[in-house]
Amino acid sequence: MADTPGVSGAQAGIEKAKVAVLISGSGTNMAALLYASRAADCPYEIVLVASNDPEAKGLALAAAEGVATFAHSHKGMKRAEHDAVMDKAIRDSGAEWVALAGYMRILTPGFVSGWADRMVNIHPSLLPKYTGLHTHERAIEAGDSHGGVTVHLVTAELDDGPILGQTPVAIVPGDTPDTLGARVLIAEHQLYSRCLAKLVSRERDPAWLLERVRELALTLPEAEERESHGSPGWRVGGKYFAHFNDQHHGTPHIALLARTSGVDEIETLTERNPEAYFKPAYYGASGWVGVILNRPGVDWDSVREWLERSWRSAAPKRLTRLQEAAEEF
Repeated sequence: MADTPGVSGAQAGIEKAKVAVLISGSGTNMAALLYASRAADCPYEIVLVASNDPEAKGLALAAAEGVATFAHSHKGMKRAEHDAVMDKAIRDSGAEWVALAGYMRILTPGFVSGWADRMVNIHPSLLPKYTGLHTHERAIEAGDSHGGVTVHLVTAELDDGPILGQTPVAIVPGDTPDTLGARVLIAEHQLYSRCLAKLVSRERDPAWLLERVRELALTLPEAEERESHGSPGWRVGGKYFAHFNDQHHGTPHIALLARTSGVDEIETLTERNPEAYFKPAYYGASGWVGVILNRPGVDWDSVREWLERSWRSAAPKRLTRLQEAAEEF
């Protein structure tokens, strides 16, 4: 997998994503993320550097750069107890994302699930090769042509999770684990900030949001995609049950348009939660609500429920009866 390209930068007027970085040592990757964040067009900022080692050298660097720090030794604590302490510090900082940067702790499933799809790690190999330690030595001993680095989302499995980007690094004659590791470290510092920037920006990326909606819509029985007025839409039985709205008619919203019970429900939704809903031009008068997608913390289970409800309102009775029968089992 080739390098993951970076984003062009944070859009003007959009608040930067808040990131907590966990370290256990010198924090060189933390420093790379931090200095990359100082660029005006970087879409994230570091709000906390935390460690399981109060003596970790990276803490002093972060503090000198004006970043809040937190440390709590894991010694004498059960793993879940220590994870809970770290989790509280991260959440108290206001962080929305977590970046592991040489954090030498195996995380509990509970901690990982609490940051599902919002925790990222960097590993010095071309995963799935060489999980764990001594990656450079193992790559050289195997006769590989390249070592490298991988950035991936964190799951409960060690060094697993969807890959966000990789950079191969050539192994040259005479390489030792130290010489290869030094070059891989350069690649790490380049790749991590690009992948993190792309990750935190995806919630404002129309292409990524469209793909998420498309995946959910097309799981519904006999759903088909067809353009409507130049925008993606989904139909069942010849009727549209969803549309994708990408900042149309002068609105700032990227949204799913879904069917409701009528204008009264739309008014209630938009009045109670204007951060999540709006009344779309033209469609609103016909009973469609806009479910805003380009905002932090979108509940994709709720988006799925809107699609299912909207599908039911458009689907032929034979399909809804089959769906209801299947749900009884």
